[in-house]
Amino acid sequence: MRRTPRAPGHRTAATLALALALTATATATAQQPARAEPAPVPGTLTEVRAELERLYHDAEVATDKYNAADEKVTEQEKRVHTLQGQIETAETKLGRLTRLAGAAARAQYRGDSLPAEMQFALAENPEHALDNASLARQAQQATQGVLTALTATRKDLGTRTDKATATLKSLRANRRAKDSERRSVEKHIDDAKKIESTLEKKEIERLAALDKKDADEAQAKWVGTGVLDKVGTDATPAGRKAIAFATRQLGKPYVWGAEGPDSFDCSGLTSQAWLAAGHVIPRTSEEQWRRLKHVPVEDMRPGDLIIYFAEASHVALYIGDGKIIQAPRPGRWVYVSPAASMEILGVVRPDA
Repeated sequence: MRRTPRAPGHRTAATLALALALTATATATAQQPARAEPAPVPGTLTEVRAELERLYHDAEVATDKYNAADEKVTEQEKRVHTLQGQIETAETKLGRLTRLAGAAARAQYRGDSLPAEMQFALAENPEHALDNASLARQAQQATQGVLTALTATRKDLGTRTDKATATLKSLRANRRAKDSERRSVEKHIDDAKKIESTLEKKEIERLAALDKKDADEAQAKWVGTGVLDKVGTDATPAGRKAIAFATRQLGKPYVWGAEGPDSFDCSGLTSQAWLAAGHVIPRTSEEQWRRLKHVPVEDMRPGDLIIYFAEASHVALYIGDGKIIQAPRPGRWVYVSPAASMEILGVVRPDA
């Protein structure tokens, strides 16, 4: 479906009213003589279609924002875990050296040489530690410096961990807010499905015909600019692998937040396709747009990603000849479609 962004808002009553209007029209049409043409529904079907597009677009935007928030939480959790591991390592080393420093102090008090264990711990080459008297003397002098440095490191790690944990808490709160928004939009999706379920077969066919007509017109206009005469036709080895992966997913259903193996959302498909090609890229279309290298549309090549809409809320894999493989929206499946059937924001290259 070619989706045009609409201003957000709650118009459930209006959408159901439109659906009822369609049902009433279909009933009236059924009561006419068999040879009569179906009565036109001026504007009504177009409005229903526009409302469906808005609902699905808003849902995709909300889901992408949630996925981005979830990705940030996951990354921050890894940072906190790493810092906590470094703290544990520093504490273990600090405790061990503290014990050794105590043993050294006691040995010095008794007039003994530096304990062998201390020499082994501080020597750069433990094999020669016992034979290196000068190293022992240097180690004796450096012990307190090492302990001081380790204590400072431990304190710094603690401070960084506290800050990282506070950031993680904030990110989790943001993820909960995005999840709430997503659930709200999912309610709108239910409304959209209710609208579609009220449509007669002929109305559904007319909707599909309108979608195809708009897509074909947009594609023809795009091709008419001569852009396909400039774009690359050869994919890189990694690009070919990404395309091969996406091709194997054709026919699988779209599911919010899914990244395989049985279903995908738009960025789940593109991120997994490039992962199969050996490149880890961001999970969401927004982050793919923000972090991957931008290339002019006329310079794109098969394997590149086309980002759609002003919010970068949709993404598809360009496969050449003016076509893309995409996971469109709920109720649809992964399929090949014209590259310009939606509003193109730009192109990014995962293997730049």
